[in-house]
Amino acid sequence: MASVEQLLTQVSDFIWGYPLLILLFGTHIYLTFRLKFIQRFIGKGIKISLSKKKEGEGDISQFGALTTALAATIGTGNIVGVATAVAAGGPGAVLWMWLTGVFGIATKYSEALLSVKYRILNKEGEYSGGPMYVLERGLKMKWLAVLFAAFTSVTAFGIGSMVQANSISSLVESSFHISPWITGIVLMVLTAVVIIGGIKSIANVCEKLVPFMAIFYVLGCIIILVINYTTLPHTIGLIFSSAFSGHAVIGGFAGATIKEAIRYGIARGLFSNESGLGSAPIVAAAAQTKNPVRQALVSSTGTFWDTVVVCALTGLVVVNSGEWINGLNGATLTQNAFADIPVVGPIILTVGLLTFVFSTILGWSYYGEKAAEYLFGSKIIKPYRWAWVVSVLIGSVLSLHIVWTFADITNALMAVPNLIALLLLSKVIVEETKTHLWENKSEDLD
Repeated sequence: MASVEQLLTQVSDFIWGYPLLILLFGTHIYLTFRLKFIQRFIGKGIKISLSKKKEGEGDISQFGALTTALAATIGTGNIVGVATAVAAGGPGAVLWMWLTGVFGIATKYSEALLSVKYRILNKEGEYSGGPMYVLERGLKMKWLAVLFAAFTSVTAFGIGSMVQANSISSLVESSFHISPWITGIVLMVLTAVVIIGGIKSIANVCEKLVPFMAIFYVLGCIIILVINYTTLPHTIGLIFSSAFSGHAVIGGFAGATIKEAIRYGIARGLFSNESGLGSAPIVAAAAQTKNPVRQALVSSTGTFWDTVVVCALTGLVVVNSGEWINGLNGATLTQNAFADIPVVGPIILTVGLLTFVFSTILGWSYYGEKAAEYLFGSKIIKPYRWAWVVSVLIGSVLSLHIVWTFADITNALMAVPNLIALLLLSKVIVEETKTHLWENKSEDLD
C-alpha cells in the first residue's frame, strides 16, 4: 500500500505542475476579461436562482439545478480540503483558493452556458448535457468527448464518493470512536434511498438540505471568528503575506514555498468550487431555462457561495486557530481548529461535515451517471448507481492520503478537455452573452 501511495503522489505532482496551473488559472482570467468581468452580474444570478417557477424546457427548476450543483461542490473541499491546503501550502494557500473562486465565476458561467446550448433530449425524454456534448456537438471532437466522459465517470468515485465518505468516517471515528465500517454502511444505505430515484429525487432532497446546511455552517463560522476577533487582523495579514512569500518553518510545521501555496491553493480551489472541472454544467443542462445565459448566471453563483464565502470562512477559522503550525492534516486539523471553541465548534463541524458529505455524494452520483450514460447508453444507469452505493462503503475505510491523491489526479484529467472546449468556444460564449445579457433584453432575464 505504501508503494501505491508513493506512485500516486508522484503522478499527482507531475500532473499538477506549472502547465496545468497556468491553464486553469489562465482560463479563469482570460474568460473574466473576455466577458467584461461577468462577476458584476452575480446579484442578478442570485435573484434568478431564488425563483422556483418553471422558466422553460428542462427536467428540474433552476433552483433545483443550483442546489444540486451546490450539493456536489459544497463538501469536504470546503472543510477538510481547506485544511489540507493550509497544511501543505501554508496560510497563503487560502488566498489562492479564494482568488480561484473569484476568477472561477467566469469559467463556471461559461461552461454552464455551453452545456445548456449543446444539450440533447435522450430516449427517456430527459435532458443530457455537459462538456462531452459540448466537445462533440460544438467542436466535433468526439474522441475528446469520450475521454472527458471516461475521466468523469471514474473521477466521480474519487471526488464525489470516496473522499466524502472517508472524511466523515474519520471524523466520526475520532470523535465518537465508531468504526468506519459502521459509518460507511449507514451512509451507503442513506445514499441508496435517494439516488435510485434519479435526478428529480436528488434535486428534491438537495433543495431542502443545501440552504439549511450552508446557512448553519456560515453562521457557525462567523460566531467562531467573532469570539476570536482579536487575532483576526493578524490572521488576514498572514494569509496575504504568505501567499506571495511562502511561509518559514515554525514549530512542527514544515514550511511552504510560494509554489506550494499556489499549487495547493489552486488544486484545492478546483476540488472545492469545480470551476473548470466540467462537472456542474452536467446538472445545469437539466435545468428549466429560457436561454443558456439565464442558467449560466445561476450556475456562476455556485462558485461565489462555495469559495468566495464558505471556503474563505473555513480558511479564516483554520488559520486563526494556529493549529496548522503543529503539523496536523486533513480532518484532524479541521477538528482541532473548531474544537478551540467549546461546544459550539465541534457541533458546527460535525453537522456541517455530515450534511456537506451526504449532499456531495448525491450530486456527484448524477455527474458520474450522465458521463457513463454518454459512453454506454441508458442501460448503464442502474448498474452505475449500485456501484456508486458500494463505493461509499469502500471510501469510508481507505487511507486518507490515497483517496485525496487519487481525486487530485482524476480532477486534472477531467479539467483539461473541458478547459480546451472553453477556450476554443469562447467566441460562442461571448456571442450568447451579448445577445441575452449585454443587450439587456428584459424578456430574457426578468
